[in-house]
Amino acid sequence: MTLSSSCSFSKVSISSFCFVFFMFLLIGNSSAQLSENFYGKKCPNVFNVVSSIVHSVVAKEPRMGASLLRLFFHDCFVNGCDGSVLLDDTSSMKGEKTAPPNKGSLRGFEVIDVIKSKVEAGCPGVVSCADIVAITARDSVVNLGGPYWKVKLGRRDSKTASFNDASSGAIPSPFSTLANLINRFKAQGLSTKDLVALSGAHTIGKARCVVYRDHIYNDTDIDSAFAKSRQRNCPRKSGSIKDNNVAFLDYKTPNHFDNVYYDNLINKKGLLHSDQVLFNGGSTDSLVKTYSNNPKAFESDFVNAIIKMGNIKPLTGSKGEIRKQCRRAN
Repeated sequence: MTLSSSCSFSKVSISSFCFVFFMFLLIGNSSAQLSENFYGKKCPNVFNVVSSIVHSVVAKEPRMGASLLRLFFHDCFVNGCDGSVLLDDTSSMKGEKTAPPNKGSLRGFEVIDVIKSKVEAGCPGVVSCADIVAITARDSVVNLGGPYWKVKLGRRDSKTASFNDASSGAIPSPFSTLANLINRFKAQGLSTKDLVALSGAHTIGKARCVVYRDHIYNDTDIDSAFAKSRQRNCPRKSGSIKDNNVAFLDYKTPNHFDNVYYDNLINKKGLLHSDQVLFNGGSTDSLVKTYSNNPKAFESDFVNAIIKMGNIKPLTGSKGEIRKQCRRAN
């Protein structure tokens, strides 16, 4: 029996109940929906503020565009896109910044601080840090030559963060098997196609020696000349300052958001183990080939996937808060 048929009684009291019930459903449903025009009246200049700052920062350091995009990914994969990754530790809370997937490698917090400060000056208490991270990710991609998409907004900020949740394996590691990657994305409601498309974000940015060392010395699914060239900057022995030496994830066009990443995988020149498993005789080989041959297909699927990722468990309505500063709860 549908709700409409169950609410077709003639008694006034029941009809009134049904009206209130339907209104509750409508309000509850709309509050959980993100909208491209969420700040249209309340803070229409937010996009210009973010765009201007991201353009300036990425022009000075292209790698920061990749770092800001990664910040969005790491935020969404731990309890949803709620800005929790931005919170500093406190005496009563150990947050996500020092969790293994983030410690010493997650960057861009200062950029978010600058953007938040500028936005607060014009629209105090209106725009969430979680939404700023989402817009910043889009603008970073665009500034590096990638596709544009309309960002859905209306997220609110969490009041807390969890070191344990960020350390639980929710964020796939660079040492992941293909099966693990697929399962980690599936746990977030993302498909295998989403996994392969979002992995294309590794067309920009750099990785530290400590996360690709094992791949270039011990894996067999890697071009030998490519492995040797990476070994020059990343010694086999760990435990030295050289652990933090970096290499481009896409050695051909490292500062341009394109589909060359997939060409690299086909040629066994993926920097990370978790990159190369996408093209190693498994179920994702065909998608890698598709994106290598068809940049438009990659861009379209990437946009669809990142919008989908941005919808992971957002806090909306009266949940959470709008932080005044992104590093701490109000």
